[in-house]
Amino acid sequence: MAIWRIETCKAEAGYRSNASIYNLIREGLWTKPVPIGQRSVGWPDAEVRAICAARIAGQAEDQIRELVSRLQAKRIEALVEV
Repeated sequence: MAIWRIETCKAEAGYRSNASIYNLIREGLWTKPVPIGQRSVGWPDAEVRAICAARIAGQAEDQIRELVSRLQAKRIEALVEV
């Protein structure tokens, strides 16, 4: 699994600004970032790909919010297993 910085996420999803990603996070349509340093964050590539695939499939925003919730829960479960 790779951690993608925001530039890679924007390129993968087709967004032009950082604000686009952070607005989606506020709306529950994108997962929260993972801290990877004191002043840097990123997103697991699998999460970004899953969200993009849902958009390509034409899923409604409510379905994408559900997906984001599942992805976030999966992250927490992975921490508990470690």
